[in-house]
Parts: sequence; structure tokens; C-alpha cells
Amino acid sequence: MRSLEVAVRLHHAEGVTPPPPPAHALAAQAARRAARLVLRGVVLNVGLAAVKFAGGVLGNTYALVADAAESLVDIFSSILVWAGFRVAALPPDANHPYGHGKAEALAALLVAAFIFGTAGWVGYHAVREIITPHQGPSWWTLPLLAGVVAVKLWFARRLQSAGIESGSTALGAEALHHWSDAVTSAAAFVGIAIALVGGKGWEAADDWAALLACAFIAFNGAGMVMRGLADVMDQAVPVHFEREVRELALAVAGVQALDKVRMRKSGLSYLVDIQIRVKGELPVRVGHEIAHAVKDSLLASARHRISDVTVHVEPAD
Repeated sequence: MRSLEVAVRLHHAEGVTPPPPPAHALAAQAARRAARLVLRGVVLNVGLAAVKFAGGVLGNTYALVADAAESLVDIFSSILVWAGFRVAALPPDANHPYGHGKAEALAALLVAAFIFGTAGWVGYHAVREIITPHQGPSWWTLPLLAGVVAVKLWFARRLQSAGIESGSTALGAEALHHWSDAVTSAAAFVGIAIALVGGKGWEAADDWAALLACAFIAFNGAGMVMRGLADVMDQAVPVHFEREVRELALAVAGVQALDKVRMRKSGLSYLVDIQIRVKGELPVRVGHEIAHAVKDSLLASARHRISDVTVHVEPAD
């Protein structure tokens, strides 16, 4: 027992594991980086909205005008996501002892609502254009749309990579929104190409394409709602994630076994509630030090983005 007590104290005092980061600090830094990336998306959408609106009016294609309207909606939804990240980066306070990470998931749900609204708006006006005779689109709108699709896909991939790296649901929603915009533009490209090749009688082809794109956008919006709700409702973490956390805790000297391990996602980080078992004859102080060592070990794992740990100690026999 004496050797175990010495080992635990060395582990705790001499820094066998790296010192834990300040609670929520890493998540706050990630939230601020994500907010800056979202602001770049706002600037991008402002430029693209102006280009698409001008192209739609001058090129006589409603699909481009609808695309410009979607970009304007993207601007407002991106501002919501940016505000969500700014709130999520705030430190815990008396009213929010676990931090403000849920603001990130709420922002994702708001973006999903904007996605549904955009799909409905574009669909309504596409139907109206289909039943209203109008002049066919201009050919030069095709290269313009090709450029828009390329830019949107590039930025959507960038957001998606950042979302996967940080574990952000809101960044995933924002990437989906940009991807949806690219889908709308791609559908408009196909529709305009058909209208140009088909000639008279095919003027509404781009409107049919916009209508089809609405279905894809709404489908992906539903998926984003499910992801946002999973975060808000504290859905269980993946099995492999829990297994890795258990392995980290069991590797700490003095931990005999684990009972409950509960985790929930809070914004860009995770909160852990873990129950460990130690030898029953150990002094209370040693059991307390083992619990601290477990907490330090989990907090030091940057890959798992754990911002807070509660450790319960029970006798193993």
C-alpha cells in the first residue's frame, strides 16, 4: 500500500501526465477560431449574392435570382452561427456552471430552420416561374454558375474539415448550408444548359432544376436537425469514444476498476462523470489523490476535448 501511495503522489506531483488545460479554455479557443471562419463565409456570401443577383436579372434566369436570395439567407444564418460561437466561448458563470457550449448546438438548429425556410421559398417561386411563360436564360450565365459552384464546394469542404476537427455541430450545419447553395447553383447550371439546348418550350428547365434542388436541401436540413437535437438532448457518445476514456482512466495507478462512465457533449468539448474503484484500505487522502490523477489524465488528453471531469471514488472490496 505504501508503494502505491508513493506512486500516486509522484504521478500527481511530478507531472507524469501534462498539466491539465484550464477548464473550457481549449473549447473557447476553438469556438473563436470557428467564429472567424464563419465570418469569412459571410464575406464570401455577400460577394456571391451580388454576382448571382446581377447575373439572374441581366441573364433572365430566375434560378440565379433564387440562388442569390439563398446566399442572402446564408448571410443571416452565418451571423447566427457566429453569435452562437461567441456565446459558446464564454467561460462558466454562476448561472451557467457548465459553460455556454449548448449555444453552439442551438445555432445549428437555427441554421437548419433557415435551410427549411430557404427550400420552401425557392420551391414556391420556382413553381410560380414554371407556370408563368417567360424568356429563356442567356448562355453566359453558365460559366458564371460554374465558378459559383466551384467556390462554394471549396468553402464547404473547408468548413466541413474544420467541423470534423473541432467536433462542431454548428460548423457542420454551416458547411451543409454552403453545400446546399452549391447544389442549388449546380441544379441551375443543369437547368439553364437544358433550356439553352432545348430552345423554345424549354424555358422553364432551370426552374424545374431549382425545384428539384429544394428536395435535396430539405432532406439535408432534416439530417442537421437530428444532429442538433442529439447535442441538445445529451445523446450518448460513440462507443469507441467511451472505450478510449475508460482506458485512460484505468491506466492511472491505483484505479482497480470502473463503474459508471457518463459523458455528454457541450459545444466543442465533453463533460465526463466517472466512478472509479480503489482498494478499500487506502487512506481517504490517497483515494482523493487517485481521483485527481484520473481527472488530470482525462483533461490532458487534447484529442478527446474534455473540459470538465467529476470523479466518484468507491471501495473495490
